[in-house]
Amino acid sequence: MLIDARQLENNSQIEGDICIIGAGAAGISIALELENTFKKIILLEGGGMEYDDRIQELYNGKITGHPYYPMKASRLHYFGGSTGHWGGMCSTFDDIDFEKRDWVENSGWPIKREDIAKYYPKATSILDLGPCEWNLDYWLKQDPDFKPLPLDEKVIWSKMWQFSPPTRFGKKYKDAIVNSKTIQLHIYANVVDLDATESINSITQVTVKNYAGKQHTVKAKNFILACSAMQNARVLLACNKQAPKGLGNDNDLVGRYFMEHAEIKTGELWLNHTDKLKLYLMEQFTKVRAELAISPEKQRELQVLNGSISLMPLEMSNKTIPSVKLWSNDDPRKSLDTFKKYSTLDKRNFIQRFFSKSIYQSYGLFTRVEQLPHPESRVVLSNEKDELGIPRANLFWALSPIDKKTVFTINKLLGQQIGAAGIGRVKLKEFLLDGDVQLPDYTSGGWHHLGTTRMSDDPKHGVVDANCKIHGIDNLYIAGSSCYTTGGAVNPTLTVVAISLRLANHIKEKMAIV
Repeated sequence: MLIDARQLENNSQIEGDICIIGAGAAGISIALELENTFKKIILLEGGGMEYDDRIQELYNGKITGHPYYPMKASRLHYFGGSTGHWGGMCSTFDDIDFEKRDWVENSGWPIKREDIAKYYPKATSILDLGPCEWNLDYWLKQDPDFKPLPLDEKVIWSKMWQFSPPTRFGKKYKDAIVNSKTIQLHIYANVVDLDATESINSITQVTVKNYAGKQHTVKAKNFILACSAMQNARVLLACNKQAPKGLGNDNDLVGRYFMEHAEIKTGELWLNHTDKLKLYLMEQFTKVRAELAISPEKQRELQVLNGSISLMPLEMSNKTIPSVKLWSNDDPRKSLDTFKKYSTLDKRNFIQRFFSKSIYQSYGLFTRVEQLPHPESRVVLSNEKDELGIPRANLFWALSPIDKKTVFTINKLLGQQIGAAGIGRVKLKEFLLDGDVQLPDYTSGGWHHLGTTRMSDDPKHGVVDANCKIHGIDNLYIAGSSCYTTGGAVNPTLTVVAISLRLANHIKEKMAIV
């Protein structure tokens, strides 16, 4: 059922068994997974069914620290959320991503990869990917033209990726949500407050507002906040009526440990002979490719983070500009148009022309690494308020010396491996050779907002527990990438859906008990 909260009588009271706040990839996945479990699921979306610039303005905020995309442009505020502009690249976390690594401060999830992996098959289906197969050997059997570079896999290995169409949740799952007998979707329902019991150990209701001047309350047995890493932190921090520091923030952790993936063009690969390297290139209609990843063995030995390198024909690579500049417009419609043009039309035609040549001798190297969880990389509240009276977010993005060390190390190792195999050489960008420990200002991210409500069994080190429940609050859960303890080196959407399915399963088990 679809309900426009602007059309409800003012001060309406809405009741359900469970309330999900946010209708993006996480919120929609959870709602559909719980559809037949409860009599009534309340799904709240602050925006409408389509883009609305006035609603999008609620996501505006301030950027400090390392240069980053305008806050208003890097997220979308309507049904389907930021799946409205994601690129569709998907891969799985590695075992090492969940481990406590002595050289990586604040690392170590309270769960293991296998706790998430069991949900990857269904997540793969939800995202319209191919088979839930991520092993190189499987894909080598699918295409005889897939030939890996002759590198030592204990140093540099070929990590497989798949590509979603990409799936736009707002379009694909609209009918399933709207026509559901148990899901009640409320649009234009922006959460502005969460009320708790006197002891602040349970949430009793949430308050929503919209531009029509309407205010309503929602009561439920359990609440799930699924509004993205920036907005989850913002909502919790702004709910300071009963808890002066914000809900779940007794240990000053809400908003901290914001992470991205540091992405940057790092050099060139020159082969001794021309080679198409089909396994590693993103052709016009490709569904799968590999990236060159640093092995767990070398991560441990050299004490660096996880990361990988993608390839692009050099002539095409030379025409690209840093994405932080390409998509820097604070009007999301213009940023989205640029993205669509770059990723689907001009870029595809450009790729088609280049791939018609079949083989190349030179390639550009693009590196993506996980970011050290840094407590000063964080989302805080600014003094400015939005139109609904909620303080806007202020993002301070902090990078660390180990981030650059990792970028340098993986490219150096690739160069050594290419040379040892006698197939060519790697030329590094000057910024990797200048001795500076910081990455340059044009270092980009992937619009991958991670951390801010990190997962830990210890409330002194995390906001949520292993089941994504906020420490000390019995019925308030967080969904999405804000729960990530560390970010891995892969785009987050596949794991976001998987961890959301895991949360939904936990809710099922909990409600069956009580």
